[in-house]
Amino acid sequence: MGAVLRLSALSPNIKDRLDFSCAIFDAQGRLCAQAAHIPVHLGSMAYAMADLVTGREWQAEDLMVVNDPYLGGTHLPDVTVVAPVFQSQTLMGFTVTRAHHANIGAHSPGSMPVSTHLEQEGIVIAPSWLKRAGQWQVPLCRRLAGLEEHGTLPVETPRFADFSAQASACEAGARRLAELADQQFDLVAAFDALNAYGEKRARARIATLPDGCYRFQDYMDDDGQGQQGILITVSLTICGDQASLDFSGTADQVAGNINCPLSVAAAAVYYCFRCLMDDDVPACDGLFRPIKLSAPPGSLLNARRPAAVAAGNVETSSRVVDVVLGALAQAAPEAIPAASQGTMNNVAMGAGGDNGWDYYETMAGGTGAHAGGPGLSAVHSHMTNTLNTPVESLESHYPLRVHRYQLRRGSGGSGQFMGGEGLVRELEFLADAQVTLLTERRLFAPWGLAGGQSGAVGENRHNGRLLPPKASFTARPGDRLLVASPGGGGYRGRECK
Repeated sequence: MGAVLRLSALSPNIKDRLDFSCAIFDAQGRLCAQAAHIPVHLGSMAYAMADLVTGREWQAEDLMVVNDPYLGGTHLPDVTVVAPVFQSQTLMGFTVTRAHHANIGAHSPGSMPVSTHLEQEGIVIAPSWLKRAGQWQVPLCRRLAGLEEHGTLPVETPRFADFSAQASACEAGARRLAELADQQFDLVAAFDALNAYGEKRARARIATLPDGCYRFQDYMDDDGQGQQGILITVSLTICGDQASLDFSGTADQVAGNINCPLSVAAAAVYYCFRCLMDDDVPACDGLFRPIKLSAPPGSLLNARRPAAVAAGNVETSSRVVDVVLGALAQAAPEAIPAASQGTMNNVAMGAGGDNGWDYYETMAGGTGAHAGGPGLSAVHSHMTNTLNTPVESLESHYPLRVHRYQLRRGSGGSGQFMGGEGLVRELEFLADAQVTLLTERRLFAPWGLAGGQSGAVGENRHNGRLLPPKASFTARPGDRLLVASPGGGGYRGRECK
């Protein structure tokens, strides 16, 4: 499915950066298999898919599309397409893709605005039929393409191309699963057995952690609307082979767009526990059954509509990982690294008009050192698993020139093992552009572990002028944007004085 999506997509964000995910679910919406794609996509789908697919009259060759964060999505650029899998007349399961669309109709290019309201972030797609019994639903397709709803199918419209690619990937996966079922392969029994095995392995690993309650807290830099030092706190309770996480005490939802639905917080929690497991443990619904979480309604991690959420999916999820790992480090200190860069360094830009363009990028940084060695330098970490846009692709698609792209020496935290280094990327604008930055770890540094030092905070600069973590500005030809990403925390170790 992933190969089909990558090879048929049009946008560099999907075909070059691989900002998409693919998964398989059973007929009840329980995760059964996933590609090694993006944790924030996959964990949130695992949490929300059952509510999305149950209670509907599915037909062969249907396709459903949704991006509503409060109805199974994450943030509006991440669009989910779902295809049912039938054997004869029996619903066997679902194939699902989720991909980030750089243009979803937001008020600013790149569709990652410094927003205060959900509708400012683009088109909100409630669960809708993209295809019904194999027939494209043309009015919706034209709306997704940014056109008037009356007319023909927008097959040649660039903005619709990535929707079509997602549909192709889902349909390819559905055909392959149906072929397995037709070969006397009992999919239902296999799905059930896989999830039972995943649950058994997860419970066995959790049972190795000492019982107790472990607490940790950290802060978001700001919400882009004047509020700084926004608290995220967790109480992690290990009892036998079960884990529960309570985020009570976390800040209320804010005016800016770092809020997130509970499904995004769940994705971060699931990811942290998956990292505790051996590599051969299947990432499936059973893996998450021993894990329970809660966050107060109306809080930063369980926001109420119509709170803005564009940065919650990318930035707040990263901080939830830091908080959960900080709590787990008290229970399993040798298994947990220091904090990684803790941000995706979101850069969105573009211009409207006849020659309009939309560019979106997340940038790598340092990962945390650990008991076994130093952190990695200039990699995407934790909740993102994308690549960079290659310089050749970036400069051929957009009116931009890359002046610098290098390691940020000295940004990793010191210790017996050093944190990984961040990077520096400097772009020159060759045309007018509206630019949005949604970044974190510019005020609160990635923490070290076991006495290791913190990594360096990141910096954003426009023509040398230091910018706040969340910013929007107009760039002119010849202007330069520099993003210096944070380094990872260091690890000192108990044997060091």
